[in-house]
Amino acid sequence: MASVIPRLKCFALLPAIVLFAALPAHGLFKAKAGSKAAERAGAVLFRDKGCAHCHGVGGIGTQKAPSLVDLRKNKLWTPARITDQILTGGQKMPPFSDSVTDEEAAQLVAYLRAKHRPVPPPALPTHQGQT
Repeated sequence: MASVIPRLKCFALLPAIVLFAALPAHGLFKAKAGSKAAERAGAVLFRDKGCAHCHGVGGIGTQKAPSLVDLRKNKLWTPARITDQILTGGQKMPPFSDSVTDEEAAQLVAYLRAKHRPVPPPALPTHQGQT
């Protein structure tokens, strides 16, 4: 009987282990949406996903797209609205839901709404012609 009790305790923990494993990883282990880590990740995404191609380096604006520099001060542009604009597009902006995940959109929003936007580290060089 004594050997059965430790086994029962193990089985009692099984539902908790299964539940923990089923939780989305972004809930516990990823950068919080408004955190410095999310802002830095957003800065890298802004550069690497091509946002700067239309909005300019750091979001200063170009002839193709408006400035995003003061976006955080504009109360009409809530995080939800910015996320929707990124994922579904609108006005002249195309949708990016096929190339930007929800987590990446949250990181871009964190970057765009940061009081002091971080500068991304230099991009890694790509090696052309290697197979």
